[in-house]
Amino acid sequence: MGFLAQALTQPAVKSASMIDLIRDAFAGARSSSGKAVNHRTALQVSTVFAANRVIANGIAQVPLKLMREDKTWRHPAKEHSLYKLMALRPNSWQTSFEFRQMISWHAEMCGNAYVFKNRSSRGQILELIPFLPSQVTVKQADDYTLTYDVTAANGSKMTFPAEAIWHVRGPTWDGVNGLEVVKIARNAIGLAMATEESVAVLHKNAARPSGVYSVDGTLNPAQYKDLSTWVNEQIVGAENAGKPMILDRAAKWQGTQMTSIDAQSQETRAQQIEEVCAFYGIMPIMVGHSDKAATYASAAEMFLAHVKNCLSPRWEQYEQSMAVNLLTEKELDDGLYFNFVEEGMLRGSVKDTHAMILADVNGGIITPNQGRALLDMNPDTDPASDKLRIPANIVGAVPDAKPQGTP
Repeated sequence: MGFLAQALTQPAVKSASMIDLIRDAFAGARSSSGKAVNHRTALQVSTVFAANRVIANGIAQVPLKLMREDKTWRHPAKEHSLYKLMALRPNSWQTSFEFRQMISWHAEMCGNAYVFKNRSSRGQILELIPFLPSQVTVKQADDYTLTYDVTAANGSKMTFPAEAIWHVRGPTWDGVNGLEVVKIARNAIGLAMATEESVAVLHKNAARPSGVYSVDGTLNPAQYKDLSTWVNEQIVGAENAGKPMILDRAAKWQGTQMTSIDAQSQETRAQQIEEVCAFYGIMPIMVGHSDKAATYASAAEMFLAHVKNCLSPRWEQYEQSMAVNLLTEKELDDGLYFNFVEEGMLRGSVKDTHAMILADVNGGIITPNQGRALLDMNPDTDPASDKLRIPANIVGAVPDAKPQGTP
């Protein structure tokens, strides 16, 4: 990281802390509910946090491999330096899981993730260094070439060409910058923030947050102060909820503010969960929200829909982005490509994993020893375990066939 560190330690042109302060004060788009919504305040909404975590985990937990295709034979390109970088350690302080999880959060929240490709003098990528989205400004010239202005923590700036930056975009309108979900969904997120705050205040002041306590006659200042102190100590607060109210002097209590039931706060909060999930393109059940009509079978289909409609498009997006940004034209011509091993999603389900492998073995897709390798088991010494089990009812089946492309 020597070159990057040297480049970004030039004399500071602005105070980084002042820049952050200005961003926090003005970058938050004001929503219709009156709440300022930015990436920091939005993360305090449980649905926003959960949606980003579910998507980021789906990107990070699936094994990522650099593969090589030689005619009909595909195998991991372990000899390539990028294999270890992407599968295990992209830089000196992050694991592959942490790195992919981080850039996913950046892309989902801010629409863009930026990674510096630190190369050797020979052009080999040595490490991948993620930038915060707030540090980077993208500019497009008249000839459509891109440059990236990066502001370091000390306020110094440096401009990088497009070849030095791996830019992961979310959905984009202009093809240059990804759309910021937090800004676009500010009204849905802001209403969720306002509703959550109102419910919190409601419970802070017990079931009836406000009302009129009336007595006969006129209270002098001392009596008013004593009565106010007594009400605050004995009636107000969640710890006093449910306690009976003892009144004297023909006193009467009349509530003047709606309860959570009157305001339909719970219904509004449930609706906002669905609204936020819609912006992220995930099923509400993935963030722990489900209606009473959901069954085990329907829930299983929802989880499958999450993989098909939410994660699969993102896997394809990242695979293409890594291919065009991290591999050279020659490497692409040589058959190198990145692949998310989606079967990794079954890791938490032993039953489904074994059923899938058994079906592949008995269907002649993989050999028994290849199936054992997927379970991290040692190979069987029986020579038959290295041969495909071609079903006898398949026309042209060869019982002793080896996997296609085996040397």
